[in-house]
Amino acid sequence: MAMGRRSRRQRQKEFWIAATELPKTAAHPFYRRLNESLDQHGFDPFVEGRCEKFYAPKMGRPSLAPGLYFRSLLIGYFEGLDSERGIAWRIADSLSLRRFLRIEIEETTPDHSTISRTRRLIDLETHREVFTWVLQLLAKEGLLQGGTIGVDATTLEANAALRSIVRRATGERYEEFLRRLAAESGIETPTRQQLVKLDKKRKKKGSNDEWGHPHDPDAKITKMKDGRTHLAHKAEQAVDLETGAVIAVTLAGADQGDTTTIAETVTEAAEQVAAVAADEEANEKLAAEGVREVVADKGYHSNDVLTDLAALEIRSYISEPDRGRRCWRGKQPQREAVYANRRRIQGDRGKRLLRAVRREGGASVCTLVGDGWGCGAPNFGPERMF
Repeated sequence: MAMGRRSRRQRQKEFWIAATELPKTAAHPFYRRLNESLDQHGFDPFVEGRCEKFYAPKMGRPSLAPGLYFRSLLIGYFEGLDSERGIAWRIADSLSLRRFLRIEIEETTPDHSTISRTRRLIDLETHREVFTWVLQLLAKEGLLQGGTIGVDATTLEANAALRSIVRRATGERYEEFLRRLAAESGIETPTRQQLVKLDKKRKKKGSNDEWGHPHDPDAKITKMKDGRTHLAHKAEQAVDLETGAVIAVTLAGADQGDTTTIAETVTEAAEQVAAVAADEEANEKLAAEGVREVVADKGYHSNDVLTDLAALEIRSYISEPDRGRRCWRGKQPQREAVYANRRRIQGDRGKRLLRAVRREGGASVCTLVGDGWGCGAPNFGPERMF
């Protein structure tokens, strides 16, 4: 029996296809359960009311309904997609996701430009309101407590090329700057090798105070975990360690240390828990005193961090690096905070919490699992999500 050549097969397409013969697939149980919960609590009317002011009264370019837009962002998280192009392609390719978005097979799925345009039109405050609404839903389901949070950070590579940076003072590109230095040193027409040699002799040549990207000024030059140098951002997440739900996410410069950013993240988490508690039904399921315990790895350990948390009556469970014997002369408050933290992390509860924060890694988001909400693991946090 001869093997046919698939590349030469030609099939005449049907001119008419009955609606009953269109391809159908069983809905994914995860997305089916998610839609049921969102419908039960009135997600679509809520987001439509909040986003109405961003839509024109007259028909212009075909718009993306708010409920469909936010569901598309959820798909980006649950499917591990970090771009609008990836989200648009995944939606167009999956019949199950079409059913989640309630887009019929004969309808066109939203393209990446429409998703991106909608995201830019809806302001950050509205995104925050939607995020708080989701946290309130979690609390009503008994899957958000807000008493014990884990804090961790991750470095996100910016969508900006390092070769495109410019000098903040003059606006010169990097090569133009080197050629000017070469001319000042007496080399009128420097070769590529001469520019490289001149660049190697310079100190602090990658200073964020002197260099930046013209289209992403917040991106900072930093070394990634794999050793490469890129423009990047730092995202820091606060996660409810009892359930795995992300409570808050803050963005900072990638060149800032963990000990300088944790205060903002803990404050944001406390404010989010307070906002969730504004709903009476959600408040009944939350921890009575709000955020009262913070767990983090040794990158967050410092005298100032432990002292500040103790002043706020927040118990710290932060891994302590080996610094050898220390001198506490004139530092009694810092000594008490460090020793109290050391006693807590050496106990059974402290060890369990530290294992939990290492497992969660501060990078989970709320997802629906089984009969309730749980946690998943996308590539970025809620601030990027909304």
